[in-house]
Amino acid sequence: MRTAVTSGSLEQAPVLANKRTTFRKMWKFRTLLLMCLPAILFFIVMSYLPMPGLYLAFINYNYGSGIFGSPFVGFDNFHFLVTSGALWKLTFNTIAYNLAFILIGNTLQIGVAILLNELRKKWFKKLAQSLMFLPFFISFVLVGLIAYNILSYDFGLLNGVLKSLGSEPLKTYSNPSIWPFIIVITFLWQSTGYGSIVYFAAIMGLDAEIIEAVEIDGANAVQRIRYIVLPWLKPTFVILLLFSLGGVLRGNFGLFYNLVGANNTALFDATDIIETFVFRSLMNNFNFSLGSAVSLYQSVFGFFIVITANWLVKKVSPENTLF
Repeated sequence: MRTAVTSGSLEQAPVLANKRTTFRKMWKFRTLLLMCLPAILFFIVMSYLPMPGLYLAFINYNYGSGIFGSPFVGFDNFHFLVTSGALWKLTFNTIAYNLAFILIGNTLQIGVAILLNELRKKWFKKLAQSLMFLPFFISFVLVGLIAYNILSYDFGLLNGVLKSLGSEPLKTYSNPSIWPFIIVITFLWQSTGYGSIVYFAAIMGLDAEIIEAVEIDGANAVQRIRYIVLPWLKPTFVILLLFSLGGVLRGNFGLFYNLVGANNTALFDATDIIETFVFRSLMNNFNFSLGSAVSLYQSVFGFFIVITANWLVKKVSPENTLF
C-alpha cells in the first residue's frame, strides 16, 4: 500500500508543480493579463460564442421552428453550391481580387514607405503622409458615390468629357471587363497610404549606423535600398503576407457593395464575390442556410490556406513563420 501511495504521489508531483508555476506566472504578469482581457472577451463573444450557429449550414432553416428545430439536411446546401457552379466562380473571384490586393498593395506600400524615408524635408514628409492617409478615412459609401458621379452613363464626369470631345459615352455599369481594374485601383488608392505605416515604422527601426557605414563605403541610394532596406523589410512582409492569406477568401464587402452593388447581374461574372452572394442569400432570398454554408466553406478553406502557406514559409525561411 505504501508503494502505491508513493507512486501516485510521485506521478502527481510534476502536475502540481506545473500548476503552481502557471499560477505564479499569471500573478506575476497580472497587469498584462488585465490589459489583454478586453481583447480576450471580444474574441470569446464575437468569435466563439456564435459558433453553434454554424449548424445553420446543415439544415433547411425554418423561421417557426428555429435553428435547432429545423429539419437536418446534411451536406445538401454544399451540394447545391457545387453543382450550381456558383461556388467555383465565387471562390475564383474572391481569391483573384484578394491576391491582387495583397501582392500589388504590399508592393506599393513598401515603395511608398521607402520614398517617405528618402524624403529629407520634414514638412514635406508630414504633408505627403497626411495626404496619403486621408483616403483611408473616407467612407466606402462616399467612395461609391464619387465613383458613380464619375462613371454614370447619363450624368458621369467621364462620359461628359467624352461627349464634349465628340466620342461615344461608355456604358460602364454594364461592361464587366473594366471593373476588375476599377476595383483594384480604387482599393489601392484608399489603402496604400495607410498600409505603408507598418513598413515605414519598420524602416525607422533600422540602425542608423548601418546606413552611415554603407554610405561611407560608397553605396548610392539604389544600392542602400536594395541591399539594406529591402532585406530589413523581408520579415515584416512575410508576416503581413501570412496574416493577409488568412483572409484571402474574405472579400471586402463594403468596397464591392458600394462600387458595384449586390444585384447588378450584368457584372456578376467579374465582380461577384462570396460576401455579396451571402448578402443576396440573406436579404433577397432569405436563405440563411445557404449563406451559412458559404461562410463555413470560406472559413475552413482560409484556415487550410494559412496552414499551407506557413508550412511553405517554414521550409524556406523558418525564422519568419507565424508558428
